[in-house]
Amino acid sequence: MKKTLDRPWRRPGAAAYARRRIAAALRPPITVYPMPPDVTKEEDVAVRMPDGVRLRLNLFRPAGDGPFPVLLSAHPYGKDAHPKRKRGRWSVNPQYRVMNQSMPLRFSDQTSWEAPDPVWWTRRGYAVINLDTRGGGRSEGRGDLFSDQEADDIAQVIAWAAAQPWSTGRVGMLGVSYLAMSQYKVAALNPPALKAICPWEGFTDMYRDFFTPGGVVENGFARAWLFITKRTARVKTDLAVERRKHPLRDAWWDALTPSLSKIKVPILVCTSFSDSNLHSVGSMRAFQRVGSAERHAYAHRGPKWSSFYGEDALRAQLAFFDRHLREQDVPPLPRLRLEIRDRRDNVVQVRDEQEWPLARTDWRRLHLAEGGVLSEKAGSAGSVRFDLRRNAAVFDYHFEEDTELSGPMTLRLQVATTGAEDPRIFVGIEKRSDGAPVPFEGSYGYGRDLLAQGRLRLALRELDSVLSTPHQPEHTFRTLQPVRDGEEVEVLIPLSSSATLFRAGDSLRLMVAGRYPRPRNPFFGHFPTHYEPTASGKATISWAPDRPSTLEIPVIPKR
Repeated sequence: MKKTLDRPWRRPGAAAYARRRIAAALRPPITVYPMPPDVTKEEDVAVRMPDGVRLRLNLFRPAGDGPFPVLLSAHPYGKDAHPKRKRGRWSVNPQYRVMNQSMPLRFSDQTSWEAPDPVWWTRRGYAVINLDTRGGGRSEGRGDLFSDQEADDIAQVIAWAAAQPWSTGRVGMLGVSYLAMSQYKVAALNPPALKAICPWEGFTDMYRDFFTPGGVVENGFARAWLFITKRTARVKTDLAVERRKHPLRDAWWDALTPSLSKIKVPILVCTSFSDSNLHSVGSMRAFQRVGSAERHAYAHRGPKWSSFYGEDALRAQLAFFDRHLREQDVPPLPRLRLEIRDRRDNVVQVRDEQEWPLARTDWRRLHLAEGGVLSEKAGSAGSVRFDLRRNAAVFDYHFEEDTELSGPMTLRLQVATTGAEDPRIFVGIEKRSDGAPVPFEGSYGYGRDLLAQGRLRLALRELDSVLSTPHQPEHTFRTLQPVRDGEEVEVLIPLSSSATLFRAGDSLRLMVAGRYPRPRNPFFGHFPTHYEPTASGKATISWAPDRPSTLEIPVIPKR
């Protein structure tokens, strides 16, 4: 009889992966080159804000008098934290050692953390500004991360840059992570000189995407990030304290969330599938909900930084900005650049699409059934019981022919828990080939990631009727609905998007557990990710013709 329980925290190949990870940490595959003498750099240029606070920036200009279009990045991490030459070798940001670098990347010695390489861009005729936000680096004052004040500051710097004699008056924004997220609020203000933005992997909802996804507290990377930002920036609001004061999504969280529909400027957003624990969901939300008439998404499942600094991405970024900042006769980018993989290191196809999810998707519901099976047909009533801490309930679906799954998945569960205080459910989708799991690129450089994932605090199962769409449910996270011991509830759990090819003979494994289904070990696990697990108890998943438990999958018909 097929097993219905699994321990997804234990997977073969951990030792070999740990050796590769340690080797990459000791010698990150990063090449640094020095800034050539024909690039002009002005350090700590001061821009005075209306309240008298001076923000400081580094300005890079190409050779010649210009004028030049301007690329701006803004962040609290310190604009001067870039590679330094020590004892004949380049010392790079320590993050590149902590987070595995599986692919090589190259940038200049003026490239600060997750910022565009100013030398590369000046060589192509752009002036580049790297700004310390208020309270960060060498800027004065005390800042508030993700705040309206921060957005207004950046808008002031955009206006200043547009008015300089070396500037064409056309400004764009570019950067990864925080340098992406800082673009949304200022773009929603629609400052006249801001002509295009390129947020490269940046979430759009601090509660849903980062601090409390699925209503479950993330206290791994979030805790580390809060600690680092308190050391690198002078801020007025202690986010670590405030998040504990606001366990539900309320007006405080609303104020930190950008109004995507107010963004009208052209946007190129990176919506990778390899950052599901941080930016992937929010980046795709930006593509779907901004008010920009000209919007583009660059979807991939490669490593974050080697992709951002890689030739293909740079080619797309340059074409985008040449069109909107230099006003060159450059064809528009595809609406959606979609990359399909069948495993971590193999791209099957890259093609142009128009929307997300794809309009031609064949949405299929797979029914949970006896014996750990996912069936296209509903069967008789049944159930499976598992320990929320020790096991995961698993259900497999076998593919008889090559099948592409591109889009989000949704799990509908009839579930009851016993002996569990405030239960949380974690869901993972694993691709399996020849009986073994197939790894994918994940957040923080993790190389043994799941295909897709999701989670839900059962007490926060209330759906948001305004934000939910037919195949992408959203929860309000505003109202507690405690679950009584033994009470069966129906829940919808949205899973992260992917674009994956299953070969004939491959299988999909659905895993449902009470804790995150990846190990946390820093050598072979998904460090530093950590979600508050269910402390104890058991769960029973059930199904019946009138109460189905199903997994909805996005099958893309063959053309």
